[in-house]
Amino acid sequence: MASPAPGVAGAVQHRGALVHEAATEGGSQPDKPEPRRERRASNTASRKRSPKHNPDKRSYVCSVRLNDTEKQMLVDAAAAARTSLPAFLARAALAAARDPESAAGAIAGERELISEIFAARRHLGHVGNNLNQLARAVNSGDRPADAQLDAALNAVRRATERVQAATDKLLESR
Repeated sequence: MASPAPGVAGAVQHRGALVHEAATEGGSQPDKPEPRRERRASNTASRKRSPKHNPDKRSYVCSVRLNDTEKQMLVDAAAAARTSLPAFLARAALAAARDPESAAGAIAGERELISEIFAARRHLGHVGNNLNQLARAVNSGDRPADAQLDAALNAVRRATERVQAATDKLLESR
């Protein structure tokens, strides 16, 4: 049987079969069984316990779709509340569910606010059209009545105030 050269570590192969001698001091030694680790003796026998039933445990999963901005807002709010995002969503939804009229008002209020902004934008379009007609008349040499000019300027003022009020409400709600 061949043995390794002095000073060279490694297993020696004899016709493709390994020679079962230790190649290194701390290496694996296939002939020796692994020592068994002893378990600590305990006074009580180990047994699996059945989980305690928690009636308040949440077992239903609801899926919510958000865009990047909405998700970041909710993540920031959850971090400020020092809770996880799912826990924050559950608590916020439950708080809204406890007062459904207020929650519906807040949701409807945002929809109404967006509707108001679109209506104010349409109003500005109409007022702009009236101003263009007055400018064309002045440029063609006609002199519009003072009442028409005053009405157009008042319409511009009202439209501007309407857009400003809707914008202020939108900024307050954010």
